[in-house]
Amino acid sequence: MKRLTGILWLCAFAAAAQNMPADYDSVLKALGKQGDFKANVLKINIPRNDIKVTIDGIATPTPFGFGGWLAMTKGDNGDDVMMGDLVLLEDEVNPVMSALLTNGLEVSALHNHFFFESPRIFYMHVHGHGKAADLAKMAKPAVDLIGHVTSEHQTSVTGGKGNVAAGHMDTAKIAKTVGVEGEQNGQVYKITIGRDDIHLKEMGATINARMGLNTWAAFYGSDANAEIAGDVAMLAGEVTPVLKALRAHGLDVVAIHHHMVGGPPVIYFLHYWGMGPADKLAAGFKAAVNELGHTSAASHKASH
Repeated sequence: MKRLTGILWLCAFAAAAQNMPADYDSVLKALGKQGDFKANVLKINIPRNDIKVTIDGIATPTPFGFGGWLAMTKGDNGDDVMMGDLVLLEDEVNPVMSALLTNGLEVSALHNHFFFESPRIFYMHVHGHGKAADLAKMAKPAVDLIGHVTSEHQTSVTGGKGNVAAGHMDTAKIAKTVGVEGEQNGQVYKITIGRDDIHLKEMGATINARMGLNTWAAFYGSDANAEIAGDVAMLAGEVTPVLKALRAHGLDVVAIHHHMVGGPPVIYFLHYWGMGPADKLAAGFKAAVNELGHTSAASHKASH
C-alpha cells in the first residue's frame, strides 16, 4: 500500500460542519459544554483551562495536550457509540472512574502523555453505547467532578531545563514538511491525520478521526526552539517501525497502549514528546507518519 500521506490523509477532516441534530444539542446543554458536529460525530470539548501545566519546566498552554473530550456517533438502531478522553489530576482519577463505572460507562484506558509534567496528568478513555440523552446522563456525574475533587496531594517536578516560549513559528513550513495542513488554536499549531485506511466500525458506526482514530502532532514555541507532543495510531506491525523513526529523530516515547476495547483490528497508540527547532520536530513526526499504512487492517487480521 502506498504511504498514507496523499488523498487518505487529506480527506480525514474534509467534512464541513453539519447542522447540529436536536438530540446532540440537548447533550451539550445537559453537560454544560461546548462542541461541534462534523463528519457525523458530535465532539464535546472538556478542556482543562483550570490548571496550569509545565512540561520539563515549560509553561504549556491547554491546547497543546490538555483538552479532554467526549464524542458520539450514530450506530445501529439509532443508538450512539460514545468514546472520549478525560484529562485528570491524580486525585481525580479514581473518583471519576467510579462515577463512570457506577453510571454504566466503561473505562478502556488510563495512562500518561508526558514525562516531567507538573502537576502530574493522567488520561482516561471512556466508552459506552446507548441513546445520546442517556449517555449524557451517564457521563455527567463524572464530568461534573473534573476540577472539583479536593486535592490531597501535591505534585511538582524540579530540574526542568526547557526554555521554550511562544514566538514566531512558520506553520506553513511545518505543514509542507508533514504534507498535511494543521489548525491554529491560540499559540498551538496542531496537525491531525485520520486513519481512513483502517475501516474500524462499532455497532455499525464508523470510528473515524473525530472519534479518536487519528495520529496528531501539536507544536508550541518558535522556529528556533519549540516543543512537540502527539499520538500515533498504529496497527501491530507498525509499532516498531514508528518507534525507530521517532527515536532516530530524537523524539521521546512516553507511552504505548490501547485506547479502545474490542476490534479487530487492535489499534495501538503511542505518545511522544520532544524539544528543538520546529522544522526538525516536524521532520521527526513526518518520519513516523511515513511508517504507517504499509499493511492493511484486513491483511493484519488475516495473519492472526
